[in-house]
Amino acid sequence: MSDAAALDAAWPVTDEAPDATWIAAARARLSSLASSLEAAFDAGGATVDVRPLIARRAAGVDEVVRSAWRRAVGISTGDGATTPALLAVGGYGRGELYPQSDIDLLVLLDEPAQDSTAASIARFVALLWDAGLPVGHATRSPAQCTAAAADEITVLTSMLEARVLAADESVVSRLQAAVDPSCVWPPAAFFDAKRRELRERHARYGDTADNLEPNLKEGPGGLRDLQTLRWMALRLTNTGDFASLITLGQLGADEHATLERQHDVLARLRFGLHLVAGRREERLRFDHQKTLAARLGFVDAPGALAVEQMMQMFYRSAGLVQRIGDRLLQRFEEQLEGEGAAERLDDAFELRRGYLAATSPSWPRSIDDVFALFAAWAARPEGDDGTRGLHSQTARALAEFLEEIPAYDRATPGARAAFMALLRGAQPVRTLTRMARLGVLGRWIPAFANVSGRMQFDLFHVYTVDQHTLAVLANIAAFVRGGDERFSLAHDVYPRLRKPELLLLSALFHDIAKGRGGDHSELGAVDARAFGEAMELPAGEVATIEWLVAQHLLMSVTAQKQDIADPDVIHRFAQKVGDRERLELLYLLTCADIAGTSPKLWNAWKDRLLADLYTSTRLALRRGLENPLAADERADETRSAAAALLRAEGIGDAMIRATLSRMPAVGFQRARPDQIAWQARTLLALGDRTTAVAVRPLGDAGVLEVFVHSPDRDGLFAAIVITLDRLGLAIAQARVLDGPEGRVFDSFEVVPADGRLQPVPEDVARRLEQVLAGTLDALRPARRAQPRHLKHFRIAPQVGFDRIDAPPRTMLSLVCTDRPGLLADVALVLREQGMRVHDARVATFGERAEDVFQITRVDASNVDAPLDEPHQQALRDALLACLDGDCP
Repeated sequence: MSDAAALDAAWPVTDEAPDATWIAAARARLSSLASSLEAAFDAGGATVDVRPLIARRAAGVDEVVRSAWRRAVGISTGDGATTPALLAVGGYGRGELYPQSDIDLLVLLDEPAQDSTAASIARFVALLWDAGLPVGHATRSPAQCTAAAADEITVLTSMLEARVLAADESVVSRLQAAVDPSCVWPPAAFFDAKRRELRERHARYGDTADNLEPNLKEGPGGLRDLQTLRWMALRLTNTGDFASLITLGQLGADEHATLERQHDVLARLRFGLHLVAGRREERLRFDHQKTLAARLGFVDAPGALAVEQMMQMFYRSAGLVQRIGDRLLQRFEEQLEGEGAAERLDDAFELRRGYLAATSPSWPRSIDDVFALFAAWAARPEGDDGTRGLHSQTARALAEFLEEIPAYDRATPGARAAFMALLRGAQPVRTLTRMARLGVLGRWIPAFANVSGRMQFDLFHVYTVDQHTLAVLANIAAFVRGGDERFSLAHDVYPRLRKPELLLLSALFHDIAKGRGGDHSELGAVDARAFGEAMELPAGEVATIEWLVAQHLLMSVTAQKQDIADPDVIHRFAQKVGDRERLELLYLLTCADIAGTSPKLWNAWKDRLLADLYTSTRLALRRGLENPLAADERADETRSAAAALLRAEGIGDAMIRATLSRMPAVGFQRARPDQIAWQARTLLALGDRTTAVAVRPLGDAGVLEVFVHSPDRDGLFAAIVITLDRLGLAIAQARVLDGPEGRVFDSFEVVPADGRLQPVPEDVARRLEQVLAGTLDALRPARRAQPRHLKHFRIAPQVGFDRIDAPPRTMLSLVCTDRPGLLADVALVLREQGMRVHDARVATFGERAEDVFQITRVDASNVDAPLDEPHQQALRDALLACLDGDCP
């Protein structure tokens, strides 16, 4: 006996039985159906066909709904009124019901419902809710259907695929007449409205499916896109079946097959997500990704976690849906507006309604033809005065030719030269982006295809590898245009490049080896060398690209984890870079890479940090690596420059000398002249006060520099950190310097923990002064709930110690899961353990925090000393306990 027949046999309740009996039987039937479908899904694994499962749930729900209708409404209302008709609409109308989908119903009446009819319908709906079905319903006459559809196009789309549940089939004709294009939403208006709706929906998701927690239904390339295309087809061609569009010339057989395959992938994921979540959930959240991947049978492999494999499957499917959907939208547009006259560009290409098209029906014959298309495309501006995009017929011909495109190492010298000409020509970034999105780049460079749709299961990389690469290229294009306020120096550096294509190629290859296992920088450098040699680039250029890919993280790590105010750090970095050309290329690649990793990762602090490292290294290279800048020489230069700034403000030399003499000598080796001058002005305004706080903005993104001058005392660093945390400010860098007479010169660079907030410098200074004027022992960090997404990215804490000889200190390295208030908690532990903090560098990479502190303890002689083994162990134990939730 089939599952459906078994369920029918298990329905023993007659229409006359009490409602409670019926509800119990309905719940049992639905539960049995759900268990049966869940078992079938799990048995099918990663390739399970969910179409029959979706249809079976719809059929099973049909029987419950019809039974409730017979029980509550029957075949007559009993008072002579016309019997209402019951129809399924929306996804239920299509016969598609996922495990947690809503049940959308339409009750159609020829006239307004009388009281008895309304009461019967209310009882019907109540029965379904009591049975556990999430019901949405509307009761309308045909005229009301027309009015509702006219007011809201989503009402119309829900009725386009209406299916009769309890009525004569002729009722469908009545409903179709009520929402006929002659009454409401004619084809052209419907198409424009649904296309606008689609674009607005895509914009809400950042116009990309490559989000860390994508929406399977509403996101770009999701199931709603497929439904929208079907609705358009139904309104424009009177058929909602993609297969029928083949005979109408709107869809190719290969495109139809691809859409059907990707629908199955998306449907499988959505069905499984409903099972895993146990409720209606369309967003593939971190909470469910690993569980769903395991349920679908994915297993971890070298270089690719199971969850990453599943997500790559989704991203590739969504990308294909978007690509084919764009073509179909254009064909619908052509159907409504006509082809129009073609504008000939040359023998090979023309414009049709603003879309670039090949003139030959047999195009393309070779990769040379494909590259010629992109060259013609790049020669045209975008927009009303240029090209609207690629014509759908040409796009389809290109898609069908993809399998014929050779990899670069098997291509002719002419094809390789044509590709390099594209990189050296107009709009190279736009060309590479187009090639990537149309699938050409992945065929030309197979390694790029391997990272297409590849995600990394962390919070640092918010895009797939291929989308991140395109974002990096887009940032490089911003350097070319200039005017992007995110980058203070990059637009000045870019014009100095002798070979801009070297930057493009290094960006293209910098992450191309992700997911292979091993060091992706080293593996990518091998790929970059092979590509450069195949392109017959000069040996020096090949070596530069190879070096850039291998070292693309060098500048970021140096800037964020080392003290770039230290001349020795600059000298070592300059030695690794070697020359100015590599420095310029590496600086631009680093800026583009960080800004292209996450919208939240780039800020004014990082912009200035990298700009400072670039400027200092450029000066070091100009001096010559054989002439490193000594610390004393750096201090003298800074002192003189700061004095000049103060003198320009009318401050006398004697006062300048006296003020600068009160500042720690090491500060002149580490700080910039403008910082020294700013701190000196704070000291001049100190008067009779013992403590002064100054705060100033750095850039326009809420980044602040905080300076605290105060008598030193236990717990001072912790008090400052805790207060800044309570003000919603995250510390990016801290420097704690001891000055004369037991006074401290503490500097902090902070960024808003919430990018939407713009802290007021005066308010920050006022609050810090209030806190430091009181006792510090009772000050405790704010307790906050851990954000949901961090719970899924637990990093085992690592605590390490290293000795620093000059001056004698201990370097504490901490790697752990980031969370709100982390640094405040760590500072409190250091205070409780009697540690003094002299320097701190804070780096956060998604969910991963990597913090470094220079610390000492006060020994028996009241002298700062490095930590011995017992003190290290005690501190390690206290930090680990705090990170596990047991903070002081």
